[in-house]
Amino acid sequence: MSTETTTTNETASDVDQRGLIDRLTASQFVSRLLSNRLALAGIAIIVAMVVIALYARLFLDLDVITQSQLGTNPNRAAPSLDFPFGTDGQARSLLPRVAYGAWYAMLFGTVTVAASTVLGVGLGIVAAYYGDVTDNVIMRTMDVLLAFPSLLLALALVAIFPDDLGLWRAVAALTLVYTPRFARVVRGAALTVLENEYIDATVALGAADPRVLVRHVLPNCLAPITVQSTLNFGLAIIDLAALSFLGFGAEAGTPSWGLMLSNGVSQGLLTGVWWWSFFPGFFLALTVLGFNLLGDGMRDALDPRMREAVD
Repeated sequence: MSTETTTTNETASDVDQRGLIDRLTASQFVSRLLSNRLALAGIAIIVAMVVIALYARLFLDLDVITQSQLGTNPNRAAPSLDFPFGTDGQARSLLPRVAYGAWYAMLFGTVTVAASTVLGVGLGIVAAYYGDVTDNVIMRTMDVLLAFPSLLLALALVAIFPDDLGLWRAVAALTLVYTPRFARVVRGAALTVLENEYIDATVALGAADPRVLVRHVLPNCLAPITVQSTLNFGLAIIDLAALSFLGFGAEAGTPSWGLMLSNGVSQGLLTGVWWWSFFPGFFLALTVLGFNLLGDGMRDALDPRMREAVD
């Protein structure tokens, strides 16, 4: 009996797995996304950056990267076979520092987008579902935050947090800056979903509000949430770098792309040491480009009419 039960469970598991693979293969969204060459290029760039970030986190020693190497390595050495990206003013090799910068970009970018997505989605769905006073209070607050330029608001917010938080204070500031964008997008999508008859039927059957929101409204809003999150990921990386560039993010010595760019512009460009700012700037631009290409591809795959209108 136990053998038959085990065989039945394995067969059911195989069927479920094949069913999932078949659904993904037959999905119009996946087929459209994979047929978009620019989206595939974006995916390739993102995967490469994730591999670099994981390699840096697992195999590079952060203490060695941040400590001065004067007396060990040549100071301000140009790119060569020994130092492919050259060295900085502290004789530190830029190659491992740029690679570790990918880890910081992915880590803090993910936290920023995840936190702002959760807050924005929650506020947007609640505002759309309850309406009236709740909707007005939430959305007018979001409108006030959207009235300020994003980077200026982030600078104002980041100054509130203690300096010893480092990049985490930039994450907290950008989370508050990005939340209104998700709230407005999700509120619009939720209002459309709430007009469907099955929502009224679910409420009439006595379903509690949390069940209606989580089981019925949220899944039907995932498309715009996914696109907005992907596009905001690249924006979060570049805004984190901008705050570090302006001195409101990473602490001195941290292998952050924005901080390396700041040091390269202030100390390197005027003296001809171009590699200080070129390599971190190139990796930053390439990463943001990858997320933008993927976000545009996902938007076109989810709504082909938008692409036809643009064409």
